[in-house]
Amino acid sequence: MAASDLAALAALFADESRAAFLLALLDGRAWTAGELARHAGVAPSTASEHLGKLVAGGVLAEERQGRHRYVRLADPGIAHLVEDLAARSEPEVPAPPRSLRAASAGQAMARGRTCYDHLAGRLGIAITDAMTERGLLRQDTGFALTDRGLAWFDEQGIALVRKGRRPVARGCLDWTERRPHLAGIAGAALCRHALDAGWCVRIGSERAVKVTPEGETALRAGLGIAAAALR
Repeated sequence: MAASDLAALAALFADESRAAFLLALLDGRAWTAGELARHAGVAPSTASEHLGKLVAGGVLAEERQGRHRYVRLADPGIAHLVEDLAARSEPEVPAPPRSLRAASAGQAMARGRTCYDHLAGRLGIAITDAMTERGLLRQDTGFALTDRGLAWFDEQGIALVRKGRRPVARGCLDWTERRPHLAGIAGAALCRHALDAGWCVRIGSERAVKVTPEGETALRAGLGIAAAALR
């Protein structure tokens, strides 16, 4: 990559409205331009202009269904970049929430959330730590599943579908916990299984998730995680 290419990519992130779009799209869903405009508090015409730049720069992928235009993050690598930047830009002493609702939403996001297609927050860290302590995951030379870890996924009935160049396991810096949680193919498969099996449910209008009683039982049986660590 030439210096000019890096500068151009950085410039795409250097706008508050575009940054708001990218953070919203970390939920892994496709959003319409109108939804993103309302989320960021900008005019639809302004949102369309910003989205055009992000699509042209390869940061977002565009899909059209009839008259509707949807956008999503282009790939997991972009999601990791956004999450890493969020973690590094979070102030050491965060500003106090402006309302009780904002405080509750912030607490829910810190407790557990999706980061594009894997689990983050205290929930993601608890799972990552438990897998490491049980010898299922190694973090000493980068993130890697051990043979026991691969067997654990098989025992849980969680398929690890390997395609492309995406790593099986990857560390993603958690912007609330300031520590890496499990991402990659394994992180995505575990998150998908947790939602499909009812271990977790989405709450609110953002990325927050909550562990269900069934999830507490499953995570205690499968990884030895105490229920108190998930609340």
